[in-house]
Amino acid sequence: MAPPRGSGNRGRRGHKSDGSDGDWTTRRLNGLRPVRVGVGVNRVQDDEDDDRSPPKAASRNMPPRSWFARVAGEMRRPGSTKSKQTPAKKTTKGMVLRADASSRSVPPLSSLEDEDHEYLRSETRATRKKHGSGKQVKGAAPAAKAGSQRGRSSSGGGRGGNGDRGGRRSSHSGRARNGGGPGFFGELFYWGAVVCLWFAIGIGGLLFYYAMTLPDTSGLWNVAHAPSLSILADDGEMLSHRGDLQGGMVLTSDMPPYVPEAVIATEDQRFYWHFGVDPIGLARAAWANLRAGTIVQGGSTITQQLAKNVFLSSDRTMRRKVQEMLLAIWLEARYTKQQILTLYLNRVYFGGGAYGIEGASERFFKKSARDLTLSEAAMLAGLLKAPSHYSPTNNLERARQRASIVLDNMQREGFISADDKQYALVHPASLEGYSASGSINYFVDWVADVLPAYTGETNSDLVVRTTIDPVMQKAAEEIVADVLARNGQKDNVTQAALVAMTPDGAVRAMVGGRSYAQSQFNRAVQAVRQPGSAFKPFVYLTAMEKGLTPETIRVDRPVTYGNWSPSNYSDKFKGAMTLTDALADSVNTVAVQVAQEVGIRNVVRTAQRLGIQETLPTNLTLALGTCDVNLLELTGAYAAFANGGTGVLPHGIEEVHDRDGNEVYRREGSGLGPVMSKKAMSEMNYMLQQVLTDGTGHNAAVPGRQLAGKTGTSQDWRDAWFVGYSADLVVGVWVGNDNRAPMKKVTGGGLPATIWHDFMTRAEANQVASALPGNYPELTVGDMTAGETSPDRMQEDEAPREWEQPGFFERLFGAGSNETAPRNLRTGHDYGR
Repeated sequence: MAPPRGSGNRGRRGHKSDGSDGDWTTRRLNGLRPVRVGVGVNRVQDDEDDDRSPPKAASRNMPPRSWFARVAGEMRRPGSTKSKQTPAKKTTKGMVLRADASSRSVPPLSSLEDEDHEYLRSETRATRKKHGSGKQVKGAAPAAKAGSQRGRSSSGGGRGGNGDRGGRRSSHSGRARNGGGPGFFGELFYWGAVVCLWFAIGIGGLLFYYAMTLPDTSGLWNVAHAPSLSILADDGEMLSHRGDLQGGMVLTSDMPPYVPEAVIATEDQRFYWHFGVDPIGLARAAWANLRAGTIVQGGSTITQQLAKNVFLSSDRTMRRKVQEMLLAIWLEARYTKQQILTLYLNRVYFGGGAYGIEGASERFFKKSARDLTLSEAAMLAGLLKAPSHYSPTNNLERARQRASIVLDNMQREGFISADDKQYALVHPASLEGYSASGSINYFVDWVADVLPAYTGETNSDLVVRTTIDPVMQKAAEEIVADVLARNGQKDNVTQAALVAMTPDGAVRAMVGGRSYAQSQFNRAVQAVRQPGSAFKPFVYLTAMEKGLTPETIRVDRPVTYGNWSPSNYSDKFKGAMTLTDALADSVNTVAVQVAQEVGIRNVVRTAQRLGIQETLPTNLTLALGTCDVNLLELTGAYAAFANGGTGVLPHGIEEVHDRDGNEVYRREGSGLGPVMSKKAMSEMNYMLQQVLTDGTGHNAAVPGRQLAGKTGTSQDWRDAWFVGYSADLVVGVWVGNDNRAPMKKVTGGGLPATIWHDFMTRAEANQVASALPGNYPELTVGDMTAGETSPDRMQEDEAPREWEQPGFFERLFGAGSNETAPRNLRTGHDYGR
C-alpha cells in the first residue's frame, strides 16, 4: 500500500557539507525527488546570505531566547527590509529550505519535523488538485521552494511548516501582544490592589501611632476620685454626699446573679462572645442611627466603656475612639470576662455622685450590693445610659420606667422569667436615700460653703456630722409646702423660708425656699430683707438697759422728726400705754419715740452685739426695721433671749473627720458670751410673751407652752416675719416673693405665725414644757449679778437726743442721713404688724 499523500520517508541524520555534524534529514515526497531538510545543509561555507538566508544553525542545547528578544525579533516583518548586499547565489543539488536568520533563530530540528511534514503534505495535496483539474504544473521544485518561502513568510520568518496554521498562530500572538492585553477589568483590579495595599499600610501606621500614645495601664485596679464630702445628721443618718462616693470592691460572685445580668442585658448583650470590640453591635448601631437620622444607639461594649472610664477622657474624637478599641482588645487579652465585669461594676458612674455598684446601692437604697432586689438591680442598670437624667433622686417615676425597660431586656435574653418580671414591676424600687432635690440641700449647701473656714483646703475625703434633726427637717419641709399650697395663690405668696435652732445656735432645720429643684437660692441665708417690726426687740432691749421697764408709760400720738412723721398700721393713736402694750400691739410711734430717747446708735450697737452683722442705718427709721437682714442672723439674735442672755453664732457643724476616722475639727466654745443683763433679759422675755398672748402674734400661740416672739411686716406687705422661741427651740419664718411684689396684706401675724405655730406644735409634741428664763415681776436691782450695769449707769451711756444728727461721713456721702427720711418711709404707715 502506498504511503499517505504528502508524506515521505524519514532519512537519517547526516553531516553538513563542511564535514561538521549537522541536524538534517532527507524526506521523500510523492512526485518529487528526495529533499534534504535542515538548517544550512546545502550551504557553502563562504557564502554570504541575503536577507532571506538563515544563520548558522544553533546548537540544540542552546537555551531559548528571552521574551524580550523574541518580541523584538517579531517587530520586523519579513521582506520589509532589504539587505544592503545581494551576494551571488550558488545552486546545489536538491531542494533547499532556509530559515531567515535576520528575523529570529531557528529552533532545533526535532521541533520542526512535525510542522515541515504537515506543510509538505498540504503542498502535495494542492499540486495533485491542480493536476486533477487539467492544469500542468511546471517547475515543481521552484513551486515547492516558493511554497516553502510562503510558509516561512506567513509564519513571520519563524519556523517552517503549515503556512496557514503558522499564520494564524502568529496573528493570534500578535494580537495578544499589540491590542488584547489584560483589558479594563485587569487594570481596575491592579490599581485597586495598589490602593488597598497603601490603605492597609496607612491604617497600620495610624494604629501603631495610637498604640504608642496609649496611657499607662498599671493603675487599673487603683481607684482615683475627687475628694468627697459626706454630710450626716446629728444621729449619723446620711443627709447628702458631695463629690465622688466610692463604695468598697464587690465581686460579681458575691452579688445576686441578676445584678450583673441586668447590666449585660442592657449594655452589652454579646459581652461573652466578642473580643472587646463587637463588629455586629457596631453595624447594628450604625444602621439604627442611619434610619433614625440621629444617634440613638451606641456600639461600645462593656470592655470599651471600662477602658474609657479608667484610662481615657470623654472627648468625642477619633483618637479617643481608636485608643478605646485598642485598650478594649488589650483588656480582653489580659483578663477574664468575670474580671472585666467586676472592674466595670466597681468603677462605673451611677449618678448622684456614686461610683461603683456598692456606692450606688448605699446612696440610693441604703444597703449593700449583695442585698439588692431584682427591681433595685434593674433600676441601677437603667441609670448607666444617662445617670443624671434617670437618677431616682431627680425623678423617681422616670427611673422606674427605665427599670421596666431593663426588665424587658432581661426576659428577652432569658435571664429572668415572665413571673420574675411581673413581680418586680408590681414591687418597684423605692428611694431610701436622701433626695438631691429636697429642701435639706439648702442646709447642705450652707454647710459646704462654710466648711473650709473650719478645716481649711483639703484633698482628702471628709465626713461631717451636722446639727440637723431629720425629724424636724421633715416637719419643716412639709408644713411650709402645705401652707403655701393652701394659701399661696390666694395671698399672692410664692416663697417662704424657715430656720429652727437650739438656744445655743445649733441649727436643727432649714428650709431655704419652696422647692430646691426649682430654685437653689437659699432665702434663709442669702436673701436680705427688711424685718419690719421684728427689729423692735432691739429697740426695747436698749431701753431696758437704759433703765426703762415694761411698765414705763409712753404716749401713742402723732410725732414728727424733721419731715418724717411715722404712723401706725391702724392709722389710729391709742394714747398713753405701757411699753409692754406698745410692743405687743406693735405701735410704731412709741417705738420711734423710745429709739429717739435711748439713741439710735445705741440701738445699732445692741443689734450688732446680739449677732446682726449687716450694715444698719443710723436714723430713726431703723426702729421700724428699715434695715436689711437675713433670716438666719435675725433668728440667731433672738436666741439670746431664749438662753438667758448669751449671744450665739448660728452653726450647723459639730465635728469633722477624715475617711480614716481622724478628727479634723470639733466645735468648742459657747458663742459670743453674755450680751445683756439678766434683768433686761427677764424683762424682754416678759414683754415678748405678751405678743403671743395679747398681741399681734396670737396666731402663733400654743396652749400649755410658754412662748415668746415678735411679728414683722415691711412696707407695702412685701415681707412678713415671725421670730419666736421657747426654752428649747428658736424658730424664724419669712414669707414673700423673690421679685419683691406686694402680698395681699399678709402680715407677720398671718401666714408666718401660722407656719411657726404648726412647726412648734410638731417639734415639741414629745417634749416636756419648760419655762422661759427670767422672772420679771420678782426681779430687783439686788438680783443682778456682778458685772451687770445698773439702770443709773445705763442712763449715763448716752443722753437722749431730740433728733439723731448725721455724722460727718453720713453728711458727705448721704448714707443714713436723718435730715430727710426716705420718701417711702416718711409716714411709716405700713409698718408695725
